[in-house]
Amino acid sequence: MVIVSICTGCRVSEILALRWSRIHFDKLTMMVKVKAVNERIGRVKTEYSEDELPIDPQFARVLKAWKKKCPSSPGDWVFPSAFTDRCYHASPIQQDYIRPAGKKLGLESVGWHTFRHTYRTWLDATGAPVGVQQKLLRHADVGTTMKYGNALMESKRDANRKVVRMARPLLQQAQA
Repeated sequence: MVIVSICTGCRVSEILALRWSRIHFDKLTMMVKVKAVNERIGRVKTEYSEDELPIDPQFARVLKAWKKKCPSSPGDWVFPSAFTDRCYHASPIQQDYIRPAGKKLGLESVGWHTFRHTYRTWLDATGAPVGVQQKLLRHADVGTTMKYGNALMESKRDANRKVVRMARPLLQQAQA
């Protein structure tokens, strides 16, 4: 589930409601249409949230490997609960697995939404235009996208280096 979150930027409610029939390995796409909250299936957060997302070939191989191991369920769920054959609840997974794993790594308050913000940060580091980031995160407003994530130090350093190079004549005069 964490890998799906990191590789797609999907909300946890969307990941919990993923169905194999909505993953198209031949087209390398995944359709996000529904969400699962406390085992209740419903429409995604907004009309902008419902969209087809690209799937990278390497990520598709990981999903295919999981599909071979995944128990079948009446709902065709990608992540069926072994206890109910329905969707998992997000909170226990976060509390019992994600937060403890984060603490072992020295990270406080790691949760599902952390991965969505990380996805945005990494999109930014790739140089993806903000409009593309907005579409991948499926935000209605680009302003929401801009509030997500933080720039990586390497990206900030690279941008700063380019500005300093433009200021090189001024720096040379200052040294003289």
